Amino acid sequence: MAKNIDKGVELLEETVGIGMSAVKGSRVEYCARMYLRKGDEVTSDYETISQYREHLEIETIEGVELVRHVTELGKRRVIAGVEKALLGMKKNGYREILVAPHLAYGAKGVSGRIPENALLRIKIWARDVQNAS
Repeated sequence: MAKNIDKGVELLEETVGIGMSAVKGSRVEYCARMYLRKGDEVTSDYETISQYREHLEIETIEGVELVRHVTELGKRRVIAGVEKALLGMKKNGYREILVAPHLAYGAKGVSGRIPENALLRIKIWARDVQNAS
């Protein structure tokens, strides 16, 4: 089923969800799991959960505890590849994507977590979508 969502973001799998589609300006709550090309998971949520559990909204998906993130599309608060994937998603929708390095962490990477120029595979669950009135 692989198809391009946008240049640099390839859709591997999708479950559509219900309700309105996320558009620029939408407030989207989502959970995500991120993997490197060879399948190693990038586990930043686990460390965040252990330190700040009482202040976070946690959801268990696929047997793993994940932080529920919130973003407003168009504000550049998440990596570009995730923002492009969130556009068009609906509540309870799911997408698995491949994100090119230039839409993720690029030539710098993230020290000790994501190598430079890493292609990322990301699973995204849209938990809620609210469009601006």
